[in-house]
Amino acid sequence: MSDASALPIQKGHPPGLYMLFFAEMWERFCFYGMRALLVLYLTKGFLGMSDEVGGNVYASYNALVYLTPIIGGIIADKVLGYRAAIILGGIIMALGEFTLVVEQEFAVYTGMALIICGNGLFKPNISSMVGNLYADGDPRRDAGFTIFYMGINIGALTSTLLCGWIGETYGYTYGFGLAGIGMLVGIITFGMGKARLQGQGEPPKPEAQSKRLGLVVLGISVLVPCLYLLLKNQELVTYLLLAGLVITMGTILGVAFKSGKVERERLFLLVVLWVFHALFWAFFEQAGTSLTLFTDRNVNCDIFGWTMPTSWGQFFNPAFIVIFGAVFSGLWIYLGRKDRDPSIPAKFGIALVQLGAGYGLLVFGASWGVGGVVPLIFLVMCYLLHTTGELCLSPVGLSAVTKLAPKKIVGMVMGAWFLSISAGHKIAGFVNAMAGSKPELANALKVFDALEDEKLDISSPEGSTFVTEQIVKLSDGNPEMQSKLTTLLASPAEEVTQQTLVTYLGVYNMLCWIAIGAGILLMLASPMLKKWQHGVK
Repeated sequence: MSDASALPIQKGHPPGLYMLFFAEMWERFCFYGMRALLVLYLTKGFLGMSDEVGGNVYASYNALVYLTPIIGGIIADKVLGYRAAIILGGIIMALGEFTLVVEQEFAVYTGMALIICGNGLFKPNISSMVGNLYADGDPRRDAGFTIFYMGINIGALTSTLLCGWIGETYGYTYGFGLAGIGMLVGIITFGMGKARLQGQGEPPKPEAQSKRLGLVVLGISVLVPCLYLLLKNQELVTYLLLAGLVITMGTILGVAFKSGKVERERLFLLVVLWVFHALFWAFFEQAGTSLTLFTDRNVNCDIFGWTMPTSWGQFFNPAFIVIFGAVFSGLWIYLGRKDRDPSIPAKFGIALVQLGAGYGLLVFGASWGVGGVVPLIFLVMCYLLHTTGELCLSPVGLSAVTKLAPKKIVGMVMGAWFLSISAGHKIAGFVNAMAGSKPELANALKVFDALEDEKLDISSPEGSTFVTEQIVKLSDGNPEMQSKLTTLLASPAEEVTQQTLVTYLGVYNMLCWIAIGAGILLMLASPMLKKWQHGVK
């Protein structure tokens, strides 16, 4: 590894850092741009999925997104090297985005499968390259990662605004196309910056690179159809996660029982935190599913006569991270100097309380709304509390793994930690199924939205004919659905909106009290759990 002291002092950081910053920013632009539109595309696009089915597809997609980086890291370490893995991953992600542009069911699932594969190669390895730019013990490392993570959130923030607006205004496929273009810009940025990497990230065996690259591409060509089948049959993803959970937790607990008191209790603490970590993400990740559909149906997004795109609801989280990320980082340092820094379990408990309070605000906000809609400010405040909760949990959890896990199995424990995020995403799909509107209510709202888009009055002859055509189309030959739609569309749109609101609020009220209760339980148990840290802060 190159000597950091030999770098030009005026640069402040290795020259490769800023290139990696922009490459990662564009990759996150690609990933989050697609994510902002996905559930809307699945439920309101040509597939016309129900809330439950669309949410389950979305949940399975994200669950698999957090599994593949484990494989991608191994491929980079042992086979391709970081640089080749990143370039290949970026190309595959861009190909996935452009595949989504085709309005065919096969293309939708294939595009998601390609993005999952590409993300697995790109995401873990570009972060590893940032660390490799610094020598061990280099005091600039933490600041370098702070700069790098700002790129992640700037990419997420801008993509939600741009891809979301273009997708909802001109068509979802245009949003996916823009996300793919962003990924191509990221690949070009990274590819042109080879000299700035100071020789880092090259393949372990350059002479065999062509053969190894061919084998990896062959492996991906086999993996993509497998992922396609998993996305089409979401129950298989559940079984896969359960198998992974049994294997990893069984291995970790086996190591714990064979270890001494300190290592054993630290591993027990990680297992406890794993459970609450998965719970947090299961509730937090309603953002991409039920909260997005809630925003579409039951939030007043009018701002001084202008209507905010639904997908922009996901803008608030990265925006608040950019605003408050450095604040929380400084807060923990300040409290640590005063010897008042909360323990790791206590921070997790605080995170869960804030998460629950965010949902509580939405329930409270309903009393301020009219016609089944909640004022936008309550959604904004919900995301604010969810984000501050995330800042109390996510970076703290990653740091805790590196500190509490025995050095000999830290890689496996980190994999298990990402498995908890994956499991949280999958559980989020089940929560969304409870919160989602009944198919007939969702379809009725689609008809009301279509009438508004076409500027038709439902009582006019043209409007009546249009509604009849929509009922036939959405019923798909189901007489029961046709009857329910006919009844609902005879009612004012506000009554249908009120019915969807009642369902959402019932589930969000439940999430509020479960999260707050779990947080309080964890904070009460934190004095005992802190002893299991054995001095780790």
